[in-house]
Parts: sequence; structure tokens; C-alpha cells
Amino acid sequence: MGIFERYLSVWVALCIVAGVTLGAIAPGLFVTIAGLEVAHVNIPVAIFIWVMIYPMMVQVDFSALKDVGKKPKGILLTIVINWLIKPFTMALLGWLFFKVLFADWVHPETATEYIAGMILLGVAPCTAMVFVWSHLTQGDANYTLVQVSLNDVIMIFAFAPITAFLLGVSDVSVPWNTLIFSVVLYVLIPLLAGVLTRQILAKNKNNWRVDQLTAQLKPFSVVGLLATVVLLFGFQAQTILTNPAAIILIAIPLLIQTYGIFALAYFSAKAMRLPHNIAAPACMIATSNFFELAVAVAISLFGLQSGAALATVVGVLVEVPVMLSLVALANGTKHWFDSPAENK
Repeated sequence: MGIFERYLSVWVALCIVAGVTLGAIAPGLFVTIAGLEVAHVNIPVAIFIWVMIYPMMVQVDFSALKDVGKKPKGILLTIVINWLIKPFTMALLGWLFFKVLFADWVHPETATEYIAGMILLGVAPCTAMVFVWSHLTQGDANYTLVQVSLNDVIMIFAFAPITAFLLGVSDVSVPWNTLIFSVVLYVLIPLLAGVLTRQILAKNKNNWRVDQLTAQLKPFSVVGLLATVVLLFGFQAQTILTNPAAIILIAIPLLIQTYGIFALAYFSAKAMRLPHNIAAPACMIATSNFFELAVAVAISLFGLQSGAALATVVGVLVEVPVMLSLVALANGTKHWFDSPAENK
């Protein structure tokens, strides 16, 4: 495990502090950066997200999908939690907290935007960071690759319709063109670029060239992640400093959702008698979010200074420490699971 994975929460925390500090000291700089948009897409954010995502997409091997039927239980668990449960529980929690429990503390329009941001997080299951969580829980790397590959294929077709449905339920006007464009820009194109790169490098089955490239690109992915965090918190610095209570209000339902989904997935995996090296990463995939996509779509749909964008940024704030705590929990409860290598 490299120094980045080992101290991930430290680097992200430092970048959060740096982003808020820079946003407070030089707000004009971030206003200028925020204005660099084309078709509602912020160009600097898009570039950093691409730099972050592309190396991960090169690792996705769609030829692995032929092995989906060999161990179906882990795949089934991931699909059910990611696409049939998680988006809807996130929308329900958002409505419960911001339309009922916190209704007296948040303006109705702002509350609707917070809910929209939470929905975007809930409908964006994790892709890039899954490989890190799987590694930290000693997961089956090949099986994780199959899960991620299948999940990404589903995301291409399911993200926009589910998001539109849930945003519509939350009384948000859905600009379909922007939503579909975001999916193409942040999911489909990076995936195709990764697949094409992998095919070119893996000719004659020289897979070591793929591993060599991903190793070389990994520092760029790290820079992309950390730069994105700095930008996002710089954009929201004034809101964070003037209204820190909003961060707490948004974090409460996000924490409940994250730990609740993990508990549901983890105990389901135990009931299904999955081996730990499949159960742990399956639950991590089900629990964590593709926050890069959620943030980008929130900015495209609602703007950089919107409540939706703030909610997704809080998702970034919550994601890393919470997922590391769940990694520790999964590793500490490994004895709960059977040890057989095969999942029938």
C-alpha cells in the first residue's frame, strides 16, 4: 500500500483546509475560475475530474464481464444495493430531514437543492476509489474488477433515468440535455478512452503494459483528486465559513445513509454466506459514491454556488474518513465470514 492510500484522509483534509483558506483569502480568483464554463460545464473542474478518472478507467477490463455468471451472489448484492435501494433511501432521507426535521432551519428552495445534491450522490455508485477500498480490505482484485466493470455499464444507462425520476419526485426541474451530456462527458467518454487505451496496450496479451501505464498515471490521478478537492472547497469557502451549520445539517443524513447502507449490505453478505474477500469490496462498492460524477453534474445542473453543489462537496468531506472507518470495521470482523474461496 502506497503512501497515498495509507494517509488518504490526511491529504484530503489538508486540501479541504487549503481550499477553504484560499477561497477566503482570494475569493476573486475562484470567481474567475467559476466563470470558465462551456455549456454549463466548468472547464477546470472537468479537466481535473478527467485526470482523476481516466487512470482508473484504464483498469476496467470489460472482458472480465464474461465471468459474471461464475460467482453471481456478490454481483447480485452489488446491483440490488446500488440501483434498487441506495438511490431511493438517499432521496427518502433527504426529504425526511430537509422537508420535515430541518424544515424550520432551511429555506424551502435551499432544502430542495440539498436534496437534489444528496440524490446525485446516491445515484452515483463508486468507481475510481473502489480499487483502493478493495485493496485495503484484502478483497479479490479480479472479482472487484468484474463488479466495477458491470457497475459502470449499468451506470451509462441507469444514471440519467433514475436521477431524473428522483429529482422530479423532489420537485426539481430536470434539464435532460444537461443531465445526459454530463453522463456522456464524465462516464461514457472516460470509459471508452480507458477501454481503447487498454486494447491498444494489451495487444498480444501483454497486460504488463497496462499495469505499467496505470502505475505511471497514478500520480496524475492523485493530483486530479486533490486539486478537485481544493477547487470545490474554494468555491464553497464563503458558505462554509459563514454558515457552518449547513455543513452539519447535510452531513447528518449522509452519515446515516452511509452507515445504514453498509450495515444492510454487510449483514446481507453474511446471510448470503459470501467469503470475506468478496463481501467486503462488494459492500464498499455499495456504500461509497462516485462523488466526482455527482459534483460535476450538480455544478452543471445547478451551478457552482448552489445548495446541490454544496451537498455533493459535503459528500466529499464525509466520504474518506467514513469509508476508512468502514474498512477498519470490515477488517476487524473478518472472522464473521466463512473462509471458502468459492462463492457458489
